[in-house]
Amino acid sequence: MPSPFADIVDLLNIVPQGDEAAVAVVRAHDGQLTKPPGSMGEMERLVEFLARWQGKGRPTLENPMVAIFAANHGVTDQGVSAFPREVTAQMVANFTSGGAAISQICALHELNLRVFELALELPTGDITQTAAMDDKMCAATIAYGMEAIAGKPDLLAIGEMGIGNTTIAAALYAALYGGTGADWVGRGTGVDDAGLKRKADAVDRALALHKPELTDPLAILARLGGREIAAMLGAIIAARQQKVPVIVDGFVATAAAAVAHAVNPAAIDHCIFAHVSAEHAHRAVLEKMGKRPLLDLGMRLGEGTGAALAAVLAKTALHLHSNMATFASAGVSGKAH
Repeated sequence: MPSPFADIVDLLNIVPQGDEAAVAVVRAHDGQLTKPPGSMGEMERLVEFLARWQGKGRPTLENPMVAIFAANHGVTDQGVSAFPREVTAQMVANFTSGGAAISQICALHELNLRVFELALELPTGDITQTAAMDDKMCAATIAYGMEAIAGKPDLLAIGEMGIGNTTIAAALYAALYGGTGADWVGRGTGVDDAGLKRKADAVDRALALHKPELTDPLAILARLGGREIAAMLGAIIAARQQKVPVIVDGFVATAAAAVAHAVNPAAIDHCIFAHVSAEHAHRAVLEKMGKRPLLDLGMRLGEGTGAALAAVLAKTALHLHSNMATFASAGVSGKAH
């Protein structure tokens, strides 16, 4: 009987390449703008990133989307969070009514905010007692996440909401990269020292319980992961296939990219990492994947806020590239030889 993950593995391994001809067009135009070459640093590279993965010498940001995936976790029964599980649904309502930080960022900067609820009334299994999901449910949730790009965004920023999910992300990192719970957990929503110890202990017990089945990255995701992480993986996969560049948020969202990277490192070439979280292990994860964060703002809110701010920078970078005068149009003398 074929694995439910067979098609997903194929999509992660057979990936479209970036368009270097489009990047060359961007660089040629950039060289004509009224500034010294390279003087805008990462802002120039953001435009190249958009061109490479949209496959367009004139990239667009007409429909930039921030997609937030929300789910609940059985591991919260282990006292790993400072907040009760009900807060996930309450915060989803806050997103849609405009009261959350991500809602305000998106409204101010004209980013399309979409919130995807993943069976909030049905938490995943408590990973210290049982598998989070079976393979079939995990594969179906990845497939659901692929639908995030149905609205045809030209940039996708992914984030999440889920009480308990920093514990889940820490468990995934420990299974993918080794180490103990203490190496990977952080304070999340603000747990005290006793809560931090409970988080580390929960990760260690989960690793011990599932050890025989942690045989490959997608099995790890099913046993230890969450629906929002599986759905973000689906969004990453679909975006690559449809030529949509992706901005990944913080500690938890990066776990989806880490699973993809563990299957095929090239599968996340179309992703940039918005920021390094104040969760201490996030920097280590990015280093494991050889990725450099765009921003370091000491943030650890989640809900896509870092990714949205990176999208704002991308919008700004593209606006400059598209609207600055050239040396010729401004009558400004070029570089002396």
